[in-house]
Amino acid sequence: MTWLPPEEYVKTIANATSGASFYFTDTVGRPVQLRSVHKVENWQWPGGHMDHGETPWECAVRECREETGIVFEGEKRLLAVCFYGRGSGGPLNKFEVIFDGGQLTDEQISGFVLDPEEHSEVQVHTVEEWEEIMLPVNFARLKAVDNARRTGTVGYVER
Repeated sequence: MTWLPPEEYVKTIANATSGASFYFTDTVGRPVQLRSVHKVENWQWPGGHMDHGETPWECAVRECREETGIVFEGEKRLLAVCFYGRGSGGPLNKFEVIFDGGQLTDEQISGFVLDPEEHSEVQVHTVEEWEEIMLPVNFARLKAVDNARRTGTVGYVER
């Protein structure tokens, strides 16, 4: 193997974007999701792409505040890592780190302050109900993350 200067080496490895989000449920364990205004068929968790110099945790906390008004102060608990291969909706591979946001009360959920440029509504449903609402590829992610939360394991999703 030949040593390459960093600027040459980076041309030889996969490029990827990165992001982070929080998975919240209500007090009875039903997932809380936000409807995207960019693709109305997409339901998402508070989160987004990492800024330069930002850690996944810092990204999730910032995005949660921007997208819901919630200043998250809970513990750092990893639920899952998702890998989206190039061509599954973007020009680059993408890694997403999903943290456990815990349970929210009905008051906290109804108090969400949504960014109208990103999300149009918040909904809470059982996992089974979400399956009827979501695109299958997105539901697979929800199911894996919810399973990781319920079993105390870390999930991995690849598409």
